[in-house]
Amino acid sequence: MTSFLSVEQLTQRYPDGDGGELTVFENASFGVEKGEFVVILGHSGCGKSTIMNILAGLSEATEGVVIMDGAELSGPSLDRGVVFQNYSLLPWLSTLKNVTFAVAARYPDWSREQVIAHSKKHLEMVGLNSDVFNRKPSQLSGGMRQRVSIARAFSISPKLLLLDEPFGALDALTRGTIQDELLKVWAGTEQTVFMITHDIDEAILLADRILLMTNGPYARVAESVDITIPRPRSRTEIVDHPNYYAIRNHLVQFLGIRSKEMAGKTDNADNRPQTVHIDELSRSATNRSKIAI
Repeated sequence: MTSFLSVEQLTQRYPDGDGGELTVFENASFGVEKGEFVVILGHSGCGKSTIMNILAGLSEATEGVVIMDGAELSGPSLDRGVVFQNYSLLPWLSTLKNVTFAVAARYPDWSREQVIAHSKKHLEMVGLNSDVFNRKPSQLSGGMRQRVSIARAFSISPKLLLLDEPFGALDALTRGTIQDELLKVWAGTEQTVFMITHDIDEAILLADRILLMTNGPYARVAESVDITIPRPRSRTEIVDHPNYYAIRNHLVQFLGIRSKEMAGKTDNADNRPQTVHIDELSRSATNRSKIAI
């Protein structure tokens, strides 16, 4: 069965400045199902952001193909929404107009009233009210700016939402609050999400599945870890689930040790990541495609 998003044998090489080539990552192959929340983890330099840019249509891969909903991706599109770490709001527009600008482009046949109502609804969904609708981005806190970015991305109902370390610049308290808002908004949609983060606890809280990359150069997507903790999840309760620390320890060990040991090595012919299902409650049998820890 073909995945909603299928990444096939993706490879990225750049000139190394000495007449040769540097292979950042190679043969990255994985799928994302419709409505799934997938997070990718790996050390700096492994190519996570490059993969994100290729999915967004902002970069082209040296080799490989990306297919979404049965069509090959090529260039940017309103079918893909992106939230960057640095907010990427238009500084000369108000909070509301930053969202209506996107909504009007996505729904050109809508009336002005429809566009405004739809935009306000999504701003309210992320916890912003009319007090800030007319403020410029410079008059907002970092957390508020990121809420606007998230509201704008959800407002155009993209087939794929791409989150590039969206909370990386925020303090811990603000970060936690917006994580909660993101989960609330996402839970009410069938939105497919692909996210980059360096925060292991954030990844466990948000994701259905975590992709783990080995170190670069010649990085690859080595493992796909199922997050076997039921939803809805909260930051205060998730740590009490029996699977939490088993999953966290596996991720820490991979990033701390095995990501370096496995760099450049291929375990299977089609380069698909090995699926890891961690369940402390009922240990399933180990087989070639699934590991119970």
